[in-house]
Order: sequence, then structure tokens, then C-alpha cells
Amino acid sequence: MPIKGLILVTLLFCSQLMAQEHVTLQLKWTHQFQFAGYYMAKEKGYYKELGLDVTINPANPFMPDTFAPVASNKAQFGVAHSGILQQKVKGQPFVAMAAILQFSPYCWMVKDTSDIFHPRDFVNKRITKVSRLDSTELLVMLKRSGIDVDNLAVYDGENPTQAWVENKLDATQVYVTNQPYYMTQQGIAHRLVCPQRYGMDVYGDILFTSQYMLKKHPKTVENFYQASLKGWRYAMMNMDEAIAITQLKYANHKNFHQLAYEAEVLREYIMPPTTNLGNMSMAKWRLIADLYGIGQNEFDEVKADFIYNYEEPETMQLSWMLIAAILVSIISIPLYLRLIFSKK
Repeated sequence: MPIKGLILVTLLFCSQLMAQEHVTLQLKWTHQFQFAGYYMAKEKGYYKELGLDVTINPANPFMPDTFAPVASNKAQFGVAHSGILQQKVKGQPFVAMAAILQFSPYCWMVKDTSDIFHPRDFVNKRITKVSRLDSTELLVMLKRSGIDVDNLAVYDGENPTQAWVENKLDATQVYVTNQPYYMTQQGIAHRLVCPQRYGMDVYGDILFTSQYMLKKHPKTVENFYQASLKGWRYAMMNMDEAIAITQLKYANHKNFHQLAYEAEVLREYIMPPTTNLGNMSMAKWRLIADLYGIGQNEFDEVKADFIYNYEEPETMQLSWMLIAAILVSIISIPLYLRLIFSKK
């Protein structure tokens, strides 16, 4: 092939490498430090280096559903709670990629004057509607204590946190990093009833995708996985920068101190001692299945394609610029030799 033809093919190949594949990540809540690793993966160019153009969508806080967008491929990736296992057993085509939080940060928040101290105290109490949609472990905790959650009164109005302050409901679902901090700042005494204290050791913030994506675009899934964990590692090693970028570009409705508090609390959930970032074990998922009332036979039927089998996370990734430079160098060698010998 003539030299010009080789160069043309190289340039065409490089242009294809430069093309970015667009994918969407659907978050399970509004923008906050809870998702800082994904923000950093985008802002530091980790997604772009692997050919991904990523849109990060916040959730509708009144309908925080990440399962439907991923199931319909409107979003290629999502963040969900451990209830994703229940969805899998029901036939949804989900694949769990990483557990960003090794423990669930969900809790019920009640007033300090409330007579709710334990899950069994929720009889005839009023809870928020969103708790039925996004708080699987909170409901399972109540069920395990003998509470008929279907008979609990549900508050369906706007601003449930303010309604809780005004005693229009008895318990509201919270993340340990958010509303409790706000209530403390407002001087409103409260306490938390948390699943982890009652043996509900479940994962939180599961990064997941669909079997369709894994089958049709396996490299995209792998690239998104690697870049996302790289973003989380950077966020954990550079907390101040991650907080600042989160506030500046994503969560400008929160001040630096709120985000810093959230970051410090979540650090223990994200990287507890002796646990690798994003780690998931089949043994813990089996325990989660038992907590959710999923039979072991049912779990065995879905476990094979439920947990993502990723490549080694620290393998070297060649950027398109490096690949292009290598190709141009290879093509240039015969051209250089031809010029030298033509002068002799």
C-alpha cells in the first residue's frame, strides 16, 4: 500500500478512536457528594480517555426510580439500593457492577420526643410515600419486626421533611449524611432507627447496568466500570477537591460544610478497612437474599449473571492519542528508511 494510503488509513482510524460514545448514568437521588466519584471521573477526563461521553442525570426526589430507565435503555447505567436483587429475581435484566457503599446509610428519622425507639414501635405510624419506592431495607427491617407495612399511613404531600418537622408524619427516610445534619443545625432533636443496628447488613449505592448492555457493548461496560472506580479512588484521595467540584458544578444548592460532612461520613461506608473499593461478594449477596425473603434456590437461579465479572482493574489503558502516536511511528519508519536510501 502506498505511503499516502497508509497515512490516510491511520488518520481515519484515529478519528474513529476520537469519537466518543454517549452513555447516561441515572443517579438514585439529587446531586450531592454521594456521587462524587462519578463527577470526578467525568471532570478529570477518565471517561473521555476511554471513549465515553457521559451524561449524569439526578433523580426525581419524589419518584427516585433508577430501574425503569436502565431496563428500557434510556439510561445505560444506574445507581440503586440492594433491592436490585429483588428486581433480578422478578426477571429484570440487571447486572450489579460494584457496591460503592459497603453498608446502607438509610435510616428512619424520628423526633426525640417520639415513642419510636425500635422497628416494632412503628405500629399505626405515618411514613413518607417515597419510603415505599426507594427504601427496601427500611421496609424489610419493619417486616422482620412484625409490622404490616401495607397498613402504615402514608404522607403523600410535598416537602416531607418539613411535614415531619410539623408533626404531619412520624418517621421519614433519611440518608445519615443529609437530613440529620440539617436538623442538628436547626436545633431540632432527633434520633435514627437504622437497619444495620438490627442485623440488616446490606450494600448501598450499587452501580449496575443491563444484560443488553453487557451483551451488545461489553467494552463500553468495562470502560465505564474502570473509569468510575478510578474516579472514586481520586475522590477519596482528594476529598477537598472532590467536594469543591461537586459544589461548583453539580450540587450548588449545598454549601461546602454540608458536603464536607457528607464526605467524612460516607468515607467509612465507601472504604472501610480491609475492603476494596466497590467490592461485592457472593456470600454477602446470599445473606441479603435471605434478609429479603428470597429462597436460596431462587438466588441460585439468578446468581450466575447477576454479579459483573470485570477485568483486572489496574491494567494499563491506552488512550487514543497514544495508539495514534504508535501507529504513526510504525508507518513513518519505512518512509524514513526510504528517504535515507534514496539519497545514497
